[in-house]
Amino acid sequence: MSDVNDPWLIVGLGNPGPGYAGNRHNIGFMVADLLAERIGGSFKRAQKTQAQVLEGRIGPAGPMSRRVILAKPMSYMNLSGGPVTALRDFYKVPTAHIVAVHDELDIDYGTLRLKLGGGDNGHNGLKSMTKAMGPDYHRVRCGIGRPPGRMQVADFVLKDFSSTERKELDWFVDRSADAVECLVIDGLERAQGTYNS
Repeated sequence: MSDVNDPWLIVGLGNPGPGYAGNRHNIGFMVADLLAERIGGSFKRAQKTQAQVLEGRIGPAGPMSRRVILAKPMSYMNLSGGPVTALRDFYKVPTAHIVAVHDELDIDYGTLRLKLGGGDNGHNGLKSMTKAMGPDYHRVRCGIGRPPGRMQVADFVLKDFSSTERKELDWFVDRSADAVECLVIDGLERAQGTYNS
């Protein structure tokens, strides 16, 4: 059972390196970077895990604030489970306090869905996490829509957001970060009611 004082592990999924930074597949990293900015800290390489990490608190000062560990696995998307499991064990985070922030093909661009558990929907980052620790973690699913025409999924997710999408991207990343904070502070039901557009 998780306790209100247990820390939360918020994992932005993406691929490391400047070549991937603007990719649709990296929206999880973008949200993690914004949350780090809000906390007022910067990511540091975590010893013994392939991840960049920032510890801090989110929420209003006092009993409502929550201790969080923000993480960006540096292992490439399809190997995310290893770093996440190592961080979970090191910080003693219950699985129900783990949040994966990731791109989602089956949801229109700019739309959010929050849920606990479920399948991986072919997402390699989730597949790796689920294989490592089971499916019972939270997901903040950031819709990127389906590829146009006959474009392969792999090509689509590893391309940068289009110029039209980029007009909305800051707003979308901001709203996704708000959703993560609401989930951690107010719980899944409240966050779903507010952000499951």
